[in-house]
Amino acid sequence: MATALHTQLKSYYVTAEDRHEIVVDQYRIDAIDKRGRLIEIQCASLAAIRDKISRLLKTHQVIVVKPLAARKKITTLHRRGGDIVSSRYSPTRQKLAHVFVELVHFGAFPHPRLRLDVLLTEQEEFRIPPTAGSSWRKKFSVAERTLVEVKQQVQLKTAADLWKALDIQLPGEFTTADLVTASGMPRWLAQKAAWCFRRMEFFSVCGKQGNAIRYRVTAKPRRARAA
Repeated sequence: MATALHTQLKSYYVTAEDRHEIVVDQYRIDAIDKRGRLIEIQCASLAAIRDKISRLLKTHQVIVVKPLAARKKITTLHRRGGDIVSSRYSPTRQKLAHVFVELVHFGAFPHPRLRLDVLLTEQEEFRIPPTAGSSWRKKFSVAERTLVEVKQQVQLKTAADLWKALDIQLPGEFTTADLVTASGMPRWLAQKAAWCFRRMEFFSVCGKQGNAIRYRVTAKPRRARAA
């Protein structure tokens, strides 16, 4: 079921509602802009639309939109549509680097017909007590997510675009530990980043330092190519 966040982002990209929810090549597309580009907004995992996007890219220009919660207000309700019990800001803040959690399983990027938009947003999440169908581990259910503000829109066409947007300064040869120090990413996220850049042929392996792989930024990374 589409959330308010998803609906709001459709209007953020295409205001005309008659250009929302259009069927193209047997796929339902969130929106189509005035230039005919297909716009897919994915609040869940990008892996879920990987095959769909790969097929559409054979013949269409596609913009995939991935919102991240740079700031999130958590509002707890007594019940769905009920009174507010509490409201607070989450200490967890997503940054651009968190896109690697998605890119690990989204092999469609980069592609000459694909633009990946990462939106750093402020969101409000409404929580209610767990429903009968919730996992026993869950202490709450998410009733709704809404968009408060788009703080930053990062448009990515290539691995080089992503590297430039991250603005990380590294020596000519480096390890994942160096990437952790230079970027401020936790180690688990830096490992995903290194894996993604290596798959995109933006990092190349140049040796080992003990058990650690040494990388360098590829002088001439491959151009985005068809999936």
